[in-house]
Amino acid sequence: MRIAVIDPAAGISGDMTLGSLLSLGLPASWLEGLPGRLGVAGVGVTIREVRRSGVGCKQVEFLIPEQPHGRPVAQLVQLVESAPVSAWVRERAVRAFQLLGEAEGRVHGVAPEKVHLHEVGAVDALLDIVGAIEGFEQLGVEAVYNWPVAVGTGWVDAEHGRLPVPAPATAVLLEGLEVATGGPVEGEATTPTGAALLRVLSAGRPPAQWRVVRSGWGAGQRDPNHYPNALRVLLAEQAAEAGRVVLLATDVDDMSPEYVEPLRQALTAAGALDVQTWSVQMKKGRAGFRVEVVAPEELAEQVTAALFQHSTTAGIRRWVAERATLPRRQVTVQLAPEVSVRVKVLEQPGGVRVKPEYDDVLAAASALGRPPIEVARAAQRDAEALVAKSKE
Repeated sequence: MRIAVIDPAAGISGDMTLGSLLSLGLPASWLEGLPGRLGVAGVGVTIREVRRSGVGCKQVEFLIPEQPHGRPVAQLVQLVESAPVSAWVRERAVRAFQLLGEAEGRVHGVAPEKVHLHEVGAVDALLDIVGAIEGFEQLGVEAVYNWPVAVGTGWVDAEHGRLPVPAPATAVLLEGLEVATGGPVEGEATTPTGAALLRVLSAGRPPAQWRVVRSGWGAGQRDPNHYPNALRVLLAEQAAEAGRVVLLATDVDDMSPEYVEPLRQALTAAGALDVQTWSVQMKKGRAGFRVEVVAPEELAEQVTAALFQHSTTAGIRRWVAERATLPRRQVTVQLAPEVSVRVKVLEQPGGVRVKPEYDDVLAAASALGRPPIEVARAAQRDAEALVAKSKE
């Protein structure tokens, strides 16, 4: 599973986010074509290679013509709803503008749909929000997390005078987010757009175990000499092969064995890594069975709740254990134009071991009219060839 971890140690803004995504490998042509796709023609896109405290970064700047009037947030929502983007991007972009409208409305005492943004700021926010969300999608990111966000110190110049950092609308948008304290960041570090992006993209703190694939840096406009004014985004993979797990166990003698499989499915859906059952001899000579579950520490409570809900147990034993397993990844092999099988690749000392996913094998066997064992062998053979070719 590909994830992204946003590191807003120097704050976050829309242009910093776009710069970090370009630094991670998104093509400049994608961003340059964004204004036309969103119906805001005449906007120039400048992408620069810059340094912040010696760190190489991408810097993004939109050149937006001045207009005599602003745009209501409701109109920006309409633009997003009609934009040629995926449903995943559209849903989050619309929510981001709704959050912006609600925050500005709370500060100024007006209805969210009547909040107006200055024309330049409105177009900039449109490009930043849609571009940032679509950028994560383009990178194949399935989940986004973040570390605590820096807000900065001091004062910021606003339309009606100087305001303390974080500005009132930004403070509203930061509600529910973990904020970093201390550090060298001066001035406004996190903008309303940056805070709104965290609200609609991030699931909070990253999982306990993950591997960094690569990192990208997006530069802010200011260049202080004592810290990098830049946003770092880490592209990563979840690492299920390391770390601590919680073991759950219970014995039951008043539950029909035919309900064991639905129980197993419910536990897996709740996040269990493994579920095992076996027969046991219980008190007074009754026959029963034991259920033993391996769950990630962070999902232990919801897996425990699922075990209570879907079984007849009245008590569950729990203990923490260290788990060491082989590094793993997944490849997909095509057995026919419309038939594919996912194959787990285990990196073991001295080589790799591949194992086709059981459910995929059954589905492929049904589609091809072949015995599952033959399909498994074919998938294993093709996966081994694919892995060997990738190492050449």
